[in-house]
Amino acid sequence: MSKRDLKKYLTELNKEQLELQIIELYDKFSNVKVYYDFVFKPNEVSLIKEAKFKISNEYFPIRGKKPKMRRSVAQKFIKHYILLGVDSFIIADIMLYNLEIAQSLSEEKIIKQELFFKSMFNSFYQAISFMIEKEIFHEFKDRVEAIKDKTISQDWVNKYEFITIVERFDY
Repeated sequence: MSKRDLKKYLTELNKEQLELQIIELYDKFSNVKVYYDFVFKPNEVSLIKEAKFKISNEYFPIRGKKPKMRRSVAQKFIKHYILLGVDSFIIADIMLYNLEIAQSLSEEKIIKQELFFKSMFNSFYQAISFMIEKEIFHEFKDRVEAIKDKTISQDWVNKYEFITIVERFDY
């Protein structure tokens, strides 16, 4: 069904029928429930806490296991929050937090997987691109510089890529 067909169908329904359809969608699909829960009660503070807790648990597990260091955990939150329409500052904060917590682990433990560094660079690039697109780069410039500087001080294999990307987007 096209968007146009959907609009036509919805205009044929009365208010009560529309309400019933929305309630049915709310009950049937968890994504709809999550969306409406956020729209009517946007508790962004708890969203930040949940995301940061789960991201930090990837690098510093609570139960003493080996860190999994999965970038996908942060990416899942970021995509979900973008879809919900969470404030851009919060999304950028989570993007940078993921990098900062990964660097904290790198400070404590030698990481040999080259994929880790490539993955962190991809996250860094996406974060900078997102901040520029949303015109909030200057608000986070100090954190971006600190991340770049840590790649240098920790001697990451791709530190020059971090330097280049900051210089390229630094305007």
